[in-house]
Amino acid sequence: MRKSRWFSSLYIWLVMAFLYAPIAVLIIFSFNDSKSRNTWTGFTLRWYEELFHDRVIMQSFLVMLVVAIVSSVIATLLGTLAAIGLDKMNKKLRSVVMTFTYLPMINPEIITGVSLMLLFVIVQKMGIGGENGVFGWITLLIAHITFNVPYVIFNVGPKLRQLDGSLYNAALDLGCTPRQAFFKVILPQLSPAVMSAFLICLTYSIDDFMISYFNCGTMQTLPIAIYSMTRKKVSPEINALSTIMFLVILAIILTSNAMDSRAYKRNQKAIRRAAAEQ
Repeated sequence: MRKSRWFSSLYIWLVMAFLYAPIAVLIIFSFNDSKSRNTWTGFTLRWYEELFHDRVIMQSFLVMLVVAIVSSVIATLLGTLAAIGLDKMNKKLRSVVMTFTYLPMINPEIITGVSLMLLFVIVQKMGIGGENGVFGWITLLIAHITFNVPYVIFNVGPKLRQLDGSLYNAALDLGCTPRQAFFKVILPQLSPAVMSAFLICLTYSIDDFMISYFNCGTMQTLPIAIYSMTRKKVSPEINALSTIMFLVILAIILTSNAMDSRAYKRNQKAIRRAAAEQ
């Protein structure tokens, strides 16, 4: 028994080392005083300082941040409403709609990116978008909303199915209007799943390269800027930038997990309290 546990622990640590050793090397060399990727000459923060003085990188970061936040908010709103609508459908129709809803999630990103690009090209040929064309902020936002909405439905839908259907009717019986019953009874129950979906959308938007690359026009998000820089040479600034992006995404994931864990503990306490009262 002890040997099997020891081998299990060793296996897990080996897998973790295989996954995170390259990221650890990248983080370490982002503090290397030398531009060389082979030798360590001393500790420095100058690559981070130069990073924040790089106009192209900071502009790309701003574009990425605005697109990620705006698209995540809109996708969360649309996905939550869609999940509520799907929950009211009969099972057969819901299963058909859910199948088509999950297609963008399992579809290769390059297919989604190219298909959206072709759609925007057709729109542009129809004369919509003016002299500068349609590609830019709007196409980036639409593309990010498109691939984020299914993730919201995937997170909010199961939570809706777990809710007690009598809660809404009880709120109506106690004098609430349908709107009050939704915002005061149903939405607070869904808020952990909605917030978790928002953070997932934010992570995917920050990280996305392929779909953004085909639909950005003259705009540049941060992943596209990194790709453009690496085509010439992998500079220490890219190591510093990648380190910051990794830490930001890690913080978002940890926040999402913490919120899910807190919501689960609250539900368990409520269940135990209800059982004790009975």
